[in-house]
Amino acid sequence: MVEIVFLAPFIIGIIAFFLPKEISRRLLVGIGAIHLLLSLLLWKNRPEAIFKSYFAVTPEGLLSLLVISLLFFLISIYTVAYLKESEIQHENIFTGSMILFLSTMTMVTLSDHIMVMWIAIEATTLASAPLIYTHRSAASLEATWKYVLICSVGIAMALLGSVLITLSMDIGNVDAPLSFSALVIVAKTLDPMWLKAGFVFILVGYGTKMGLAPMHTWLPDAHSEAPSPASALLSGVLLNCAYLGIFKTNKIMHAAGLNDFSGTILIVFGLMSILAAATFILKQNEYKRMLAYSSIENMGIIAVGTGIGGIAAYGAVICMIHHSLIKSSLFLSSGNILLGYGDRFIKNTGDMVTRMPKTFVAFFSGFAGISGFPPFGIFIGELFIIVGAFKTGHYIAAGIFILSLCVIFAGFANQVMKISFDDSDSNKIIGLKEKASMVWPQYMLLLTSLILCFYMPDTLYQTIIDAVTAIGGGFK
Repeated sequence: MVEIVFLAPFIIGIIAFFLPKEISRRLLVGIGAIHLLLSLLLWKNRPEAIFKSYFAVTPEGLLSLLVISLLFFLISIYTVAYLKESEIQHENIFTGSMILFLSTMTMVTLSDHIMVMWIAIEATTLASAPLIYTHRSAASLEATWKYVLICSVGIAMALLGSVLITLSMDIGNVDAPLSFSALVIVAKTLDPMWLKAGFVFILVGYGTKMGLAPMHTWLPDAHSEAPSPASALLSGVLLNCAYLGIFKTNKIMHAAGLNDFSGTILIVFGLMSILAAATFILKQNEYKRMLAYSSIENMGIIAVGTGIGGIAAYGAVICMIHHSLIKSSLFLSSGNILLGYGDRFIKNTGDMVTRMPKTFVAFFSGFAGISGFPPFGIFIGELFIIVGAFKTGHYIAAGIFILSLCVIFAGFANQVMKISFDDSDSNKIIGLKEKASMVWPQYMLLLTSLILCFYMPDTLYQTIIDAVTAIGGGFK
């Protein structure tokens, strides 16, 4: 049952490469619906995997799986309408790659073996690269190679980190399976020096895929060149998969009593990412690149919260969930903007409030949510992180955190206002019929984020608590 959740889309994804575009479009939505159903059944039943040495249903994996499944289903509905409006050659390659991308990301969430996790995260790179090269332009080719090369180098460092963890087992004379679950149990007997070295390499390696500065340089180019549905997947769920590898390794560090070491490094990389986003977002002239730097900011926020631990770790997971929902909505809306204005530059847009009112509501609401306006969940998560920082004495980090968020909001707001209300005579709109299937997926994503702020099912809340308890999470 566990393995079929990623094996089914893998097989269907390969088949989709050889199907006509009309059938592959329907297949995209169909596999999205089936995957969501299988994920909900997995959530309810919590079965054991057939290959339980390699795969397991864990709280943090379940959270990521549900987010991936819901996002893919809604994004697939938007994608069908998007493909009808845009000119994409070789649609079967695009849809097949999206389904394979779903399979590899699902495999990440269910991986418990440290090397299987590495294989799955590397597989996400190979599956998603064709999505970035969809338009077959020189810029998209450059962005694709940049993505593949930088992420592959990062993943190679994560492999070295994984090997160093096995070395810490050998030196500590530990006889245990090479799984995250088993390593947490025997963490105190692992050699601390090599465990620290392994964590550093894993953080840098998976942090490259997560978009942490200064390893983030692939992300703005990839998001700018990829079609908007692909960008929504890259930002909304791929980054979470890389974070999952760091999160699980950090659990081992906490169990080994090395949380001060791992926490400090996470906070430093997190703050660097937020500062990098604050620096570049002020001068962005393309709205998709602006959203990409916003993703870098949010990955930094999540890293800071995870590093602080305690209530801040709970806030980090809350931010992860809501960032996925809201940022995916924003990237889908950016697809409407690109189709409507025919241009990626902010200066060539404007007056969206009257020209594309339905998209405006989704885009502006997404901006409010991702900027941390109450009552959206990002506000709640950031509040928990700030409270956690002050409770643990991280006053300087909290000050940098708050100041950077203010700068990012100012730069983000300035550009969003231009897109939404600027009435420049140079603005030309091609004309986009805002079909229901091109706007209601964004509304559903935003509505889900809003509902979770006021009502969270007990099972979901308990899963979050179970996930963060191992790193000092909770309301202590």
